[in-house]
Amino acid sequence: QVQVAERGGRSVQAGGSLRLSCGASGLMYCSFNWSWYRQAPGKEREFVGSIDTRDVVDYGDSVKGRFTISQGPAMNTVRLEMKDLSGGDAGMYYCKADEVECNGSRSPKTYWSQGTQVTVSS
Repeated sequence: QVQVAERGGRSVQAGGSLRLSCGASGLMYCSFNWSWYRQAPGKEREFVGSIDTRDVVDYGDSVKGRFTISQGPAMNTVRLEMKDLSGGDAGMYYCKADEVECNGSRSPKTYWSQGTQVTVSS
């Protein structure tokens, strides 16, 4: 079984920076493509960004130029660096791990973290 968990959510002042990290643990037979999503109260879940096994990244329009996704430092971990935070960035942040390049005949699966809360105060 694979478990995905993230940490780092907390309250930060507007204009500040924050780093979230996410990692997979357990028996792993695959590599992962990683994605970050967020959801504010009363709103739909929003794509924040992604990184694949070749470190190709993609970002949602609302975070381009302010957020950076990178893998590591440990294996099967990913970081989300956020800067110039505003109230629009507040919400529950989730990471998603999509299995790819699996060993043997294993069917790829997708795992979601439980979420971590980011609060931005003015």
